[in-house]
Amino acid sequence: MKMHACLALCAALVAASAPAQEERLWIIDKDIEFVAETPKGKVVITRTMTPCAKNKGWLQEMVPEPGVTPVGEIEILRAIGDRDAVLVDMRSQEEYLKRTIPGSVGIPYTEVSTRLDELGCTRSSDKWDCSAARKVYAFCNGPVCPQSPTAIHAMVREGFPPGRIYYYRGGMLDWDALGLTTVEGDF
Repeated sequence: MKMHACLALCAALVAASAPAQEERLWIIDKDIEFVAETPKGKVVITRTMTPCAKNKGWLQEMVPEPGVTPVGEIEILRAIGDRDAVLVDMRSQEEYLKRTIPGSVGIPYTEVSTRLDELGCTRSSDKWDCSAARKVYAFCNGPVCPQSPTAIHAMVREGFPPGRIYYYRGGMLDWDALGLTTVEGDF
């Protein structure tokens, strides 16, 4: 029932608001035109910034690096109680402090490659040993947010095993849309 109420509220907000900003549909970081052929002619797929859309950015792939596993809310809920897992909010410190998923730690995407020790890796001379890495459940603002995919690329580049990374692409956008509990972050 809550989801229907949210959708109805979003529809009412869209109808009552000024015309929403429309922009080209970006995939990852590339401006690509997607055109659908319909009986009435060609339609260019765009993205309209509505109150429900919330976040600017560009659509992210479900698997940002080969070997990374995409997950949803059920897997995130299970990860919260998993001693071998760490739920990592990869948004900026300001966003994390404002609100986050309970049980998560804040490691901004710009810092993750230098903080792999917090994820079970050890530093040996100039490289990381991630043979004892924890399972990392990474998230940011949602399907159009590049923060956690950027961090995941950096983690893999530094030697973190992609098979130990679980990507919650829905992030805070989906978590909020489902009405799930949030808390203030704590650094």
